[in-house]
Amino acid sequence: MVQETTLGLAARRKRLLGYKEFLMVLPFLVLVFLFSYYPLYGWIYSFFDYRPPRPFRWSDFVGLQWFRSMVDTPVKRQIIGQVLINTLVMSGITLTTNWLPMLFAVFINEIKQVRYRKLVQTISTIPNFISWVLVYSIAFNIFSATGMVNQLLLDLKIIDTPIAFLQDSGPIVWWEQWLWLTWKNLGWAAIMYMAAIAGIDEQMYEAAKIDGATRMQQIMHITLPSLMPTYFVLTMIAIGNFLNNGMEQYFVFANSFNRENIQVLDLYVYTLAMGSGSYSVSVAISMLKSVVSVILIIVANTVSKAIRGEGVM
Repeated sequence: MVQETTLGLAARRKRLLGYKEFLMVLPFLVLVFLFSYYPLYGWIYSFFDYRPPRPFRWSDFVGLQWFRSMVDTPVKRQIIGQVLINTLVMSGITLTTNWLPMLFAVFINEIKQVRYRKLVQTISTIPNFISWVLVYSIAFNIFSATGMVNQLLLDLKIIDTPIAFLQDSGPIVWWEQWLWLTWKNLGWAAIMYMAAIAGIDEQMYEAAKIDGATRMQQIMHITLPSLMPTYFVLTMIAIGNFLNNGMEQYFVFANSFNRENIQVLDLYVYTLAMGSGSYSVSVAISMLKSVVSVILIIVANTVSKAIRGEGVM
């Protein structure tokens, strides 16, 4: 009888603790609903002939007309094809190099002087808080025709005419944008790995030192394996966001010379909505992009479960 009473009290305490934990998470669930799920109501615009600023109730239902209009002419198919190539290539470069923040975090952790380690971490994190407009301003002052680099090369008689670094087109513009993105986000992305490194049991390092392991061997056999779960989770999130390049970076760096190779899907949607007034078409493209992103993260999660035995869902 006493044992049953004790088990009942333990079960009630467990339920009460579960309720408390749920109430702690509830405000964040509300925020996710308001900012992530409620806006999905806007998908309805893709099925109507909506012309801002007139009220939505005046719009006619057109079904899948806007979805078909994306590829109903050779010119549109060529444009959307180039946009998809730009998006896939830039996202592919970012995805295949997403190990750089992990490596950078390991290097920062190897700096033994706490003052210098904090200095490096601070300097590398600050660019994340700089807007892309300011980043372009920095790029313009350094790499424009009248910028610092061209002036230096002209003064040294290395070149006769300025080099148009910011007007490059073709594949080179993809790598240029990746370099700017890496410079801006590397330090910030490394924070997750720094937190994971801080959670590694120090006794593992002590045991490795006793066994005669060098610092590089400790990194290869303790640090990197301990960071793999964090790496795989962030990789799956990156796969889910494969079509989401963002718009701000490419908007400020785009010009008449490189627009064909720099226009990604997000910038194309913005151009359709704000430039040509094709609001419903832009919503239709965004809707398809969201559906594809969900499919990608489900596939990535399935592959992770098959390979590693665990996923994020």
